[in-house]
Amino acid sequence: MYDVAVIGGGISGCMAAIAAARCGASVILIEKYGFLGGTLTACGTGPMMTFHAGDVQVVRGVTNELIERLMNKGFSPGHIFDTTGYTYTVTPFSAEGMKLELEDMMAEAGVELLYHSVVCDVEYENAVINSVEVYGKNGKRCIESRMFVDASGDCDLAFLAGLETNKGREADGKCQPMTMNFKVINVDTDRVKEYIMNNNDEFPRLKSDLSKVTRAPKLSIGGYVNTLKKAQKTGKISFQREDILFFETDRVGEFIVNTTRIINADPTEPKDLTRAEILGRKQAWEVLELHKTEVRGFENAELEFTGPFIGIRGSRQLKGSYVLTAEDIISCVDFDDTIACGGYPIDIHAPEGNDTQMYEKTKLSLEYGDIYHIPYRSLISDNVKNLITVGRCISANFEAQAAIRVSPIAGAIGHGGGVAAGICAVNNINVQDIDIEELRKELKKQGAFI
Repeated sequence: MYDVAVIGGGISGCMAAIAAARCGASVILIEKYGFLGGTLTACGTGPMMTFHAGDVQVVRGVTNELIERLMNKGFSPGHIFDTTGYTYTVTPFSAEGMKLELEDMMAEAGVELLYHSVVCDVEYENAVINSVEVYGKNGKRCIESRMFVDASGDCDLAFLAGLETNKGREADGKCQPMTMNFKVINVDTDRVKEYIMNNNDEFPRLKSDLSKVTRAPKLSIGGYVNTLKKAQKTGKISFQREDILFFETDRVGEFIVNTTRIINADPTEPKDLTRAEILGRKQAWEVLELHKTEVRGFENAELEFTGPFIGIRGSRQLKGSYVLTAEDIISCVDFDDTIACGGYPIDIHAPEGNDTQMYEKTKLSLEYGDIYHIPYRSLISDNVKNLITVGRCISANFEAQAAIRVSPIAGAIGHGGGVAAGICAVNNINVQDIDIEELRKELKKQGAFI
């Protein structure tokens, strides 16, 4: 039997596993693929946005330790100015470097890894998860643990245990669109910047301050609104979206293109996911052709990869002891049991596919430098004694989840949940009975900003 079993090896699950192990717990991390990092290393999600709220770095601890290690090995330039105008900073990184570094961190912490394994069932009785059933190529096996951490992204463990979950927008259950990110190489960044500097009307988010694109060593940009509208009218682009969005990686001439949009799909329904993967790749080739013919600097671009799976912004959420709301976010409520903080705005890609709502100068907007807080109670349920949920599937409403879903904050939540799981396992207590002051003290010891 393990002290802590973490389900899912994305950024949140990795941070949870390392944090729990550093509390003295024996930890196993179960991952369906053959590497760590989740969407960051698998499907071209990047850069990480954002570790900051104004001038204050609010995501620190194990998540920032990962970035420092990547920087030391030349796998990341670190936190740099966000030239898109969306948020404060972005953090480009090498996906292959991150895979390697996460495995090194796991080994150093003493975390046992189990790849190519999918949780398919849960033994749950008397408000306790006794074990999970895992399927691999050699059949099924049972894994017992004192504590479980659901870092699946889709609240799979809670769902299999029969706990109450919510999915999508409260009014109709619709989720944010999915996106098939893709990477291209052979981009002439100087030519891209030259076009931006001379075409103000294409980039409304820059608000006429085109010099923003020169303020960081790596380019991130959202715009080309007129180019995209023309392509949509002529049928070159078959889907609705308001702008083109792409990000330079740590490698010269390599960019992540984040522009495709698949709507009316349930991220937990395999048939919908199948359709989304097929349609996402079709859209990716449309966008690539548009870039090669209409976006200066991309003339010689070549597709490097798509996938291996579609990017999901949100699906199931735990209905936990506390539901984090948009009002909590914009009011910057400082909870007594805060375990993580963030500064990324409420960023909703409309389920209908026709808009991205960043909530600037509205009732749901944040002021410059606002810091919001995520409470421990949003990671647990009143109905299970040994489960902690981390990442984008914690207990939050549709609008709040649109802020806390991004990778730095997911990492910080994972750090908080991992420390809690480790403390509960080592002391043989239920998740509801943890001493919050002890939890926060250990988080601060591990370098977290709370």
